[in-house]
Amino acid sequence: MGLRAFLTDAWSWLNYKPAMAATLDGNPHRALAPEPRATWLPDDSVRRLAAYKLLSAYDCNQAGELATFTGNEAAAERREFGDPSAFVDTTLAHLLGKSQQIIAPGAEHAGDEDAAPEAVAAAEAQQRLRDWAEVELLPLRMQAAERKAVLLGDGVYLLAWDPSRGRVRLRTLDPGFYFPVLDDDADPGDYPRRVHLAWEIPEDTRRGVKARVRRITYELGPIEAASGNTAPAKAKSDRTATAEDSAGLLLEPGDIYRADRRRIERAYPWAPGWPSATTCYLTDAEWSLDDLRHEHSLNDLPLDQARFRTRGDGTVLHRLDLRLDFIPLVHISNTVAEGEHFGQSSLAKVMQALDELAETDTDSARASATTGAPIIGLAGARAEVDRTTGRPKPLAVEPGTVFQLADGGRMDVLDTSNQLAELRARVEEIRDRASVNARLPAVSLGTVDPADVPSGYALALSLGPLDSLIDSMRLARAHKYSLLLKMVQRIHQAGQAEGWPAGPCVSARLVFGPHTPTDRTAILDEVVKGVGAGVLSLETGIRMLQDAGYPIEDAREEVARITDRQQVPAERKPEVVSTSAS
Repeated sequence: MGLRAFLTDAWSWLNYKPAMAATLDGNPHRALAPEPRATWLPDDSVRRLAAYKLLSAYDCNQAGELATFTGNEAAAERREFGDPSAFVDTTLAHLLGKSQQIIAPGAEHAGDEDAAPEAVAAAEAQQRLRDWAEVELLPLRMQAAERKAVLLGDGVYLLAWDPSRGRVRLRTLDPGFYFPVLDDDADPGDYPRRVHLAWEIPEDTRRGVKARVRRITYELGPIEAASGNTAPAKAKSDRTATAEDSAGLLLEPGDIYRADRRRIERAYPWAPGWPSATTCYLTDAEWSLDDLRHEHSLNDLPLDQARFRTRGDGTVLHRLDLRLDFIPLVHISNTVAEGEHFGQSSLAKVMQALDELAETDTDSARASATTGAPIIGLAGARAEVDRTTGRPKPLAVEPGTVFQLADGGRMDVLDTSNQLAELRARVEEIRDRASVNARLPAVSLGTVDPADVPSGYALALSLGPLDSLIDSMRLARAHKYSLLLKMVQRIHQAGQAEGWPAGPCVSARLVFGPHTPTDRTAILDEVVKGVGAGVLSLETGIRMLQDAGYPIEDAREEVARITDRQQVPAERKPEVVSTSAS
């Protein structure tokens, strides 16, 4: 009977778009997936990638251009003035705040006289992470990854050890390259044990290179004996024969074969007392699209037709043991997981309002054309005749134009200014509705005159929806950034970086700055009274001033400066007073 499918998933809010409705049967629309030979794409990723492309078109003011591919020829005249991009940038600015700071709990007590060893270790780890974040341009990379997360719903960080620089490198990836292998009964918040990074490389006719697909796989698995993945010259220097109880296996340095458990174990530097039997393997290979068939999916591409890449030292990147017990990838979800691994775009709830806004802007542009250059009807005017064709010349209305009208002649002007005013009011109405549904108050978008705000309390109330939005988005990211900082410490330990001692990693978190304007004078007065009355500690007061935006880089150093000044001998104070008086 040709019944339509009704599907509710993480991207069903886009089903009203013809291009997305075509993906309900698993076949992407040609406008969203122009490569007809992309048979390697998993079926459950088709709608996600189509949604990414559609959202990117809105961000780049190309939604009308994309709509023309689905048969809507009138969409070519659509006016797009950057409203989706403004919503994304505003949300991103409030999410990140004015600053981002790495905090290790307990580090502020490292300067105390009886400081505990844990506090000293936390302060040292905090400084190491801050130094790494500065050289690795962490705030800049966060801007790129978080904008993807706000716009598309997902962002991806990739961590890798760089021996030439002696530090961990951080990269941001397009979430369209991210393909986790998720079990059917797994919790959406669980960390996947296998992740693919894959993309299609187009054909290059000038160099004679055919189209191909590249897949980088990170997979957790049991530690295996040393294999022949390295060049022969290097293999001899890196491998050592094991004892007889390991059945003649070749083990990497530091690995131990447990005969009672029939497995190989390894003590990682961050858990020296807890041997692990798990490691992460890396595989980097390419396949020609001509060699792939419809039965070949991304998760089971034929290895016998793969072309494995090699590292600079000649190591073949096929199940390369990274000597890590985790996958060095961090997936950022824009929203709290609700049965889905992937997040939801900040534009999800207002997508149809943005379409309505663009259509109203288009109507306003057409109405303004007839208002600025009105349609004029003349009756009783004598038009000039073209001597060549013998036909009347068309009349042109210009400043200073005079028309001679016969008796009873008249001139009628079509006035569309009223319609233009209504359309402009309609634009403001739709924009207000979109800001309410997106939980971005007009004051946060900069469309409200500060003089129109009656009081600071009224301003705080109007920012209530924004506060709940940012709190929810930061909650979805809190654990992920703590995990990223833990990975940074562990990879430095695995690479034996100087200054990164072995041992359990210090718990650290990323603190975002305030997302709304704060009354710094009121907070300063509150801190002075609280610390002076003894109801607030000096450390807590300094932390409150940091959150308010005061230029305090290190709370511990600031506490030390204040304490040193308070310990000035009393006999020196009269000298200072007398000197100033003279």
